[in-house]
Amino acid sequence: MEDYLIGIGKRLKEIRKSDKKTINDIATKAGVSNGLISRIENGRTIPSLPVLLNIINALDIEIPAFFNGMPRQANFTFLVTRAAEYSVIEKEDDAIGFSYKYIFGKQLSSIGFEAVFLEVQPGSKRNKVETDAYEFKYILTGECHYIIGDEEVLLKEGDSIFFDGRIPHVPVNRGKTSSKMIVLYFFLDKGN
Repeated sequence: MEDYLIGIGKRLKEIRKSDKKTINDIATKAGVSNGLISRIENGRTIPSLPVLLNIINALDIEIPAFFNGMPRQANFTFLVTRAAEYSVIEKEDDAIGFSYKYIFGKQLSSIGFEAVFLEVQPGSKRNKVETDAYEFKYILTGECHYIIGDEEVLLKEGDSIFFDGRIPHVPVNRGKTSSKMIVLYFFLDKGN
């Protein structure tokens, strides 16, 4: 994970400098502090996925282009955000019983993006697959083990995961109830 931390920081700095943007330019547009951008660039902290996506957006670069430019890390496969890390969004006062949580945001052109609802039943079986996309999964109910390459991570209700779908992967439900999730695919541009 430490190599990946440094990789994100180096990539951020590389794009920012090539566009002749200051740390303040990016921080202001992403809605974060100058200090946070500086710590990320120097590999001292890793942002949560929503914050990272805001920073990528502030760089005016598409998500796959940002990650494609990073060196491949042998010891990094995925980025998990736990339910407790999401921020609550304040909405209109007259709404009762509604809770909005910011999970993931990015302005995208109409192509190269797909959102899917996936339900994985207990005892599910499937071989690993590869997709030509970066994948973001948000667990709505139940829990699911994600096997990505040679690694495995347990995701519970409210957790999310972001990974390169070109790595062979499969969700496995070892629980007693179905696991429902939202899946977002960011398809890779074949022209790159």
